[in-house]
Amino acid sequence: MLLPVLGCLLLFALITWQVMVHGPLLRLDVRADGLVVGSGPGWLSAGLSDLGNTEVALPVLVVAMAYALRRGSRRDVLAAALAMAVVPALVVPLKLWTARPGPLDPSTGYFPSGHSSTAMVAYGGAALLLMPYARRNWPVPVAVILTVATGAGLLLHGYHWPLDVLAAWLLCGALMLVTASCMRRSSSRTPGSRTDPS
Repeated sequence: MLLPVLGCLLLFALITWQVMVHGPLLRLDVRADGLVVGSGPGWLSAGLSDLGNTEVALPVLVVAMAYALRRGSRRDVLAAALAMAVVPALVVPLKLWTARPGPLDPSTGYFPSGHSSTAMVAYGGAALLLMPYARRNWPVPVAVILTVATGAGLLLHGYHWPLDVLAAWLLCGALMLVTASCMRRSSSRTPGSRTDPS
């Protein structure tokens, strides 16, 4: 688990450095953005980007937390809640520090994408909470689809640069790997999951 977390954080640091120094990755980012902005119907891209709004994503996580709490997964619920609370604590200072303008907006504060971060942690946390109780492994693919759809909507509508979204996924991917590891540890400590020595 440590290597994937470190890999995500190192790639995130590389992208952040490129954004700060206006390096070659930033130039590629601007070109890629020019190819995707405005593609597809505006109502669809706006709707997809709204999946990252706190008014949409947080209720999904809260419902999953309530369900898991009812099933007795208190530590897992706490881990998911802490992960969601960490998002603004990480993202807001980075937005202020990098002060990157948006593709269609000269005001700053676009790196990393807050909507992408919220979507990944809310839907990912909900999936982790529901997985032990799902008959099939559907929560994770659904969370991935919702997270990717949010990022696609943000790019197509011109709300964010591609690197803004990618950086959010890397940063919050590391956070979700740590959260998943904490949940696995807490589940292995529950009395029901222990096997008696024979």
